[in-house]
Amino acid sequence: MSESLTIVAYLGAAILFILSLGGLSHPETSRRGNLYGIIGMTIAVLATILGPRVAAAGIPWVVGAMVVGGAIGLYAARVVKMTQMPELVALMHSLVGLAAALVGYASYIDPAASAHYAGAEKTIHDIEIYVGILIGVVTFSGSLIAFGKLSARIGGKPLLLPGRHLLNLAGLLVVVYFGIQFVRAESIEAGMLPLAVMTVIAFLFGIHMVMAIGGADMPVVVSMLNSYSGWAAAATGFMLSNDLLIVTGALVGSSGAILSYIMCRAMNRNFLSVIAGGFGGGAGKPAAAKGEAEPQGEVVAVSAIETAELLRDARNVIIVPGYGMAVAQAQHIVNEIVQDLRERGINVRFGIHPVAGRMPGHMNVLLAEARVPYDIVMEMDEVNADFPETDVAMVIGANDIVNPSAAEDPASPIAGMPVLEVWKARTSIVMKRSMASGYAGVDNPLFYKENNRMLFGDAKKMLDDVLVALKAS
Repeated sequence: MSESLTIVAYLGAAILFILSLGGLSHPETSRRGNLYGIIGMTIAVLATILGPRVAAAGIPWVVGAMVVGGAIGLYAARVVKMTQMPELVALMHSLVGLAAALVGYASYIDPAASAHYAGAEKTIHDIEIYVGILIGVVTFSGSLIAFGKLSARIGGKPLLLPGRHLLNLAGLLVVVYFGIQFVRAESIEAGMLPLAVMTVIAFLFGIHMVMAIGGADMPVVVSMLNSYSGWAAAATGFMLSNDLLIVTGALVGSSGAILSYIMCRAMNRNFLSVIAGGFGGGAGKPAAAKGEAEPQGEVVAVSAIETAELLRDARNVIIVPGYGMAVAQAQHIVNEIVQDLRERGINVRFGIHPVAGRMPGHMNVLLAEARVPYDIVMEMDEVNADFPETDVAMVIGANDIVNPSAAEDPASPIAGMPVLEVWKARTSIVMKRSMASGYAGVDNPLFYKENNRMLFGDAKKMLDDVLVALKAS
């Protein structure tokens, strides 16, 4: 394939990637968006392999690597559970960062890769390598820690070292200093030391950055690392002089940054405060006992039969899903309940908080998998004003996103965070295994509201019982 034909193929792939992002912006067009992305990536890979930069002798190696990687990816995609999707995404981000770092080292070590650079061009190329490795290593180590936290291999409680901001600043200054030494190096051997020192610092910085971030901010971390992986890919594109990789990386990086901003707005936090860490204790703790501390009140438990009666007598129902629904794999039984209620003429909708679950869009993916109609899956801002006219608000495994402390207690750690105001419904039903607090480790006064009922137990089993009771009536 000639150079001009490769450029045309890259242009077509870039257009398809843009169309893919546009399709992924809405559930109804997400399948088409995925298809555009698959076609675009296929064109990009074929154009690269068959292009003038890959020697014929190297094609079998590339194809072999693709077969091995594709087999691993296909296996992971088939066996991963929906509850494990956030940590899988974090693990994929780590591989992007590692690839960027390895490409950077390869580009620097290989004399042929930089033989045609001289003067200012060589300086720019060295900066591209240095920055690319820096971003890649930070993405790699940070994503590994995010994977550990999301999979519960590492505790969600933030690790706040004394003087951590000064440590980060000192690390940044050392990275800049060795960056100058790297650019000034007159040989590959002389440049390896500053490059290695920077790599170690970047690795430690990625670990420290994510370890300092609390559990409640993990959805923001996932989108932030998504952005980092995009910029790492863009840096790799600059190192390889690959325009398509630059465009693709910039698309992923910018979209991830925008998503991080949206997540931060949904939590009433700014991006720098997330990076500073400290919010979210990770492991949920029991709510404060009555008479001991706020919140205070009496918990009223209900049975599955009583829940079915409340739903059957309602006219307007809003369901708020959370991570507990994902853990119980209860989305399919939820859809059956919704179908039963809609056949009875009851208006049922879902209220989705932007940070519900462990990654952006987690609940939307689960509901789409269960074939819940897209038109009844609403964002938080679309349903919050309707709770006063709602007969039953049913919360399935959610906690922090329905915590009234955010709106009623200025001293709460989550004060000001936009939440779904389920307590304004005539009756709210919270489905939980216990009285433990959410991932942020903040007590929830909703449990003690006079109009709230608690349905304790495994979400899937309880919902099964509710469906049986509904059908029996």
